[in-house]
Amino acid sequence: METEAVTEVPARSKGSRLYRVRRMVGTALIVVGVALLVWCFVVWRWNDPFTALYTRWEQRKLETSYAQIVEAERARPVAPPAATRPSTAELESAVADAARRFRQRATEGSPIGHIIVPRLDLDMIMVNGTDAGTLRKGPGRDLRTFMPGEGELVYIAGHRTTYLAPFAHIDRLEPGDLVTLEMPYATFRYRVVRHQIVEADDLSVLQSHGREVVALQACHPRFFATHRYIVWATPVRVTPRDGPSYRPGPKAIGGRAAQVRAPSRSAAKTS
Repeated sequence: METEAVTEVPARSKGSRLYRVRRMVGTALIVVGVALLVWCFVVWRWNDPFTALYTRWEQRKLETSYAQIVEAERARPVAPPAATRPSTAELESAVADAARRFRQRATEGSPIGHIIVPRLDLDMIMVNGTDAGTLRKGPGRDLRTFMPGEGELVYIAGHRTTYLAPFAHIDRLEPGDLVTLEMPYATFRYRVVRHQIVEADDLSVLQSHGREVVALQACHPRFFATHRYIVWATPVRVTPRDGPSYRPGPKAIGGRAAQVRAPSRSAAKTS
């Protein structure tokens, strides 16, 4: 009897240890699961805080670089002297020339202007390019498209959940909302006219159709990259540096807003 009692003790002890291990593993898994849920909620509600710190730091550096670019551009005249009372056509031609020269000088990853979208509470430095490294700095202009003022497509991509998520709530933009692009040579104000959802590998949206239009693009749905959400806006006011404001002519705005057509296919990968 004594021998049997002695052999039972190790068996019970082993079972007890196994139970404790299982309980600890189960508790750890629950904690990890809850932490992941909390993290997902934080990113959904306030965006990724860690990548946001990086972009804030980059934006501060870009502000300094952009101020130097603006100062250099001031030495290059844009609009004809106001005393000559230039026509809208003359102003458009002067701005287009300045925009073309600026595009040719701009390097990939460099700051090119400010993008301001009140509906999104957005005011950031815009960069030149849409590769992964450039988009971590801020919204970027696709290099296959044009600068504001050239009378062609201006395609701007931005992240939606990481790196300050400039286009986190791009789907809240409505027809009539304003988009302002402040460039070194002029300030351009656009009004949203429509949105479009295309597949992620659709590149036809990068085709320009001979009229000024801005496309803002982000991944869709949020947290995924299967499609692209694109908002289209047409110009309503241009203010050349040191020149009078004017309303773009019919070619620039493409006639009525309803005539704005975005072919159906997207480019930059954002998240």
